[in-house]
Amino acid sequence: MIRLAITGAAGRMGRRIVELARQQDQLQVVAALEDAGHPQLGQPAAGDQPAITDTCHVEYDVLIDFSVARATLPWLAHARLAKKPIVIGTTGHGKDQLFQIDQTARQVPVLKAANMSVGINLLLQLAPQLAKALGPDYDIEIVEAHHRFKPAAPSGTALALLDALCDATGRNPDTDAAFGRHGQTGQRPAGQIGVHALRMGDVVGRHQVHFSTLGETITLSHAAHSRDTFVQGALRAASWIVSQPPGLYSMQDVLFPKTAR
Repeated sequence: MIRLAITGAAGRMGRRIVELARQQDQLQVVAALEDAGHPQLGQPAAGDQPAITDTCHVEYDVLIDFSVARATLPWLAHARLAKKPIVIGTTGHGKDQLFQIDQTARQVPVLKAANMSVGINLLLQLAPQLAKALGPDYDIEIVEAHHRFKPAAPSGTALALLDALCDATGRNPDTDAAFGRHGQTGQRPAGQIGVHALRMGDVVGRHQVHFSTLGETITLSHAAHSRDTFVQGALRAASWIVSQPPGLYSMQDVLFPKTAR
């Protein structure tokens, strides 16, 4: 039995993690966590699951963080103190926060992923391979779509795709990315990667990578039908990381095991 502590337990993702974890015999949610002062403190996370609290005083095997960027650091400290692995699905961390995540990985296993979907992580594996095979004659455009409530753009997954494509083709995301276009932009510069964000309705998540040249276009596409696809990936990650040594891991390591960075 793997005992889980879930941060952001009152959020959309947190609630589904609690709900789906309770349906798996090998998993048990022992702590549902939120910020101090959250209006749902004291309420059950789901059904007969633990009440939501702002502190964790129980033993757990893995901490899963689906809170917000500013809340990750205190839970990192908690994982270090407890000497337990942490799975981070929260996105939007700044450089200082990413540094703290890296430092924590020296002490405990840390798995961080912009997207926990198995399909998306296969897309992250395939898109750079295709970019290298096609070469510089093919223009690359990334398009993502999410629901109207998503506060940040572009998505963490779109940025992860951008980084992976730049790594594969020797480009720099700080200088070679165009985040949307407007006005008299002139001819498309060679080597540019376009990144575009759509916000509409209740779209769970769609990501496309277009490779286009004079004469043809190739598109890799992924659509999430529900948040459960991310939840199942997070639970798979938690089940995997519990037996790993300290290090920084990603969903790529879960799908294609290798040595931690």
